[in-house]
Amino acid sequence: MTQATHSAEHQNVVRFITAGSVDDGKSTLIGRLLYDTKSILVDQLESLSKTKHARVTSSDAGVDLALLTDGLEAEREQGITIDVAYRYFSTPKRKFIVADAPGHEQYTRNLVTGASQSDVAVILVDASRVDLAASPATLLAQTKRHAAIVHLLGLRHVVFAVNKMDLFNFDENVFTTITQAIEDLCQKIGLPQPTLIPISALLGANVVNASTYTPWYKGPTLLAWLEGLDTSPASEKTGFRFPVQYVARQDGSASDDFRGYLGQVETGSIHKGQKIKVLPGNSEATVAEIYLGNGSTRDSPNNAVDSATTGDAIAIRLNEDLDISRGCLFISADDITPPSLSKAISADLCWLDSEPLSMNRKYALRHTTNTVGAKVKAIEQVLDVQTLFQASETHPLNTNEIGRVSLILQKPIAADLFDESQATGAFILIDEVSNHTVAAGMIRQCIN
Repeated sequence: MTQATHSAEHQNVVRFITAGSVDDGKSTLIGRLLYDTKSILVDQLESLSKTKHARVTSSDAGVDLALLTDGLEAEREQGITIDVAYRYFSTPKRKFIVADAPGHEQYTRNLVTGASQSDVAVILVDASRVDLAASPATLLAQTKRHAAIVHLLGLRHVVFAVNKMDLFNFDENVFTTITQAIEDLCQKIGLPQPTLIPISALLGANVVNASTYTPWYKGPTLLAWLEGLDTSPASEKTGFRFPVQYVARQDGSASDDFRGYLGQVETGSIHKGQKIKVLPGNSEATVAEIYLGNGSTRDSPNNAVDSATTGDAIAIRLNEDLDISRGCLFISADDITPPSLSKAISADLCWLDSEPLSMNRKYALRHTTNTVGAKVKAIEQVLDVQTLFQASETHPLNTNEIGRVSLILQKPIAADLFDESQATGAFILIDEVSNHTVAAGMIRQCIN
């Protein structure tokens, strides 16, 4: 597969997540996108029409479109979204994979999971729940938290959909006031100039079709904005990165014993005959063969390729046997910006566990395919979600809090900064006692 082909395939599929506070209308928005793009089967529509739901309060609203994503019985009973629901639809221009993330604070971890797999974030803002009397207008804390998480996770494309504008008769002044609050939020957390669209997910205004209720709005509908996005991979700041996931071997007694290193190309590209370096250890070898996809062994010669690029799942055979195991990292031997071998890092954490961070507890840090022991040396700062400034006093991170910490590792890892490579600059922390994933982390500094 060539780089151009891979980029074209990536461009044709948009993965986006809906974020925002509870009851902002995320599930209804996705249902509206599915309904207005004619992506709902007739039997699904008939089933929905027979189902009543607490969130539909108007007889003019028709079927409850939120039920298209709220699949769990508990979600339907409570009128909330609990789990991340994935739905698929397409238009003549593009294919879409959409994740409906929960708005409740206790399910923030599900948002982090969904956002980490997305190219785009659609953050909904319920116009009726913005404090318009304040100056500037005050957004909900969960809206601020979700925006901060989206920024920390490095999503390049963010749009704010100001929902329920029908409750204000699509008043332009209300939209302008909320716009100022959102722009202030983005400035504080470092998001680039935001895109804002006034919508009504319930009525379908400016979602798929332009609304006659907003003649003052000259921008695109939400779907048109999504269709026009450039989602090609960003210019890579790092070279070839290939974390070894598995070492495949044939019978060691065979004369043509095969040893292949399986994994996914996270960034860059690789070709036959290229010289690579293995970290840690700095041993070097030459790529003898590359096999693409499942069954990538010597017995499957049709899978042999001359090169591979970002996103390809491959097996690499080297011209000599080296001491390589799961967790090792292949880079180009002539890489001018190699990853740092670090035993100490500074990182932003989204704390996900119900138990607060403990300075005395040992955690397992899982970075790419490598797992090492880790302890928190210091809590450097904690984000105040209300003000979006760092809290004046640091404290152990509690559920859904965001902070910067310094970590001491049991052994060095080969890592890039998150701003340079999301694939090799991110990690998760696991509690070794409960086996819970307690935090998602983004590396900001490597300390050699």
